[in-house]
Amino acid sequence: MTRTQTRTRTVVAQGTFDLLHPGHVHYFEQAAAMGDRLVVIVARSSNVDHKEPPICDARQRRDVVDALEVVDEAILGHEEDIFVPIEEIEPDVIALGHDQHHDEEAIEAELEERGVDCDVRRVDGREPRYDGELLSTRLIVDRILERRD
Repeated sequence: MTRTQTRTRTVVAQGTFDLLHPGHVHYFEQAAAMGDRLVVIVARSSNVDHKEPPICDARQRRDVVDALEVVDEAILGHEEDIFVPIEEIEPDVIALGHDQHHDEEAIEAELEERGVDCDVRRVDGREPRYDGELLSTRLIVDRILERRD
């Protein structure tokens, strides 16, 4: 690389992204601000074991995330090993959502084991900007059930 060339700083965000909402957009915007290129890994339904299974198919969730201007590329996660896409992308930063269940130290240890050199950072959450704004898929589903009951 010459002095006039700069290396693209790649950031990875990841999650389920079922029923997109302003909290997801906030996460993507904060993650994108950490670098030059934002790649979002959308979890396969089979890998979502920490909460209720997604309502929407993984491909649909990926396509909706990919349509957002702030996202440079959205891909599906690996069926069995969530670190495979990370190894392929070789990001500079992994941006975790403020409320994601991931253990940063465990992620860093696994990255080191696999020889992936990147920072792991957590984005800030945000409060609703007006009464009734829903920043959680769970809250959206709860509201739908409440109104349809």
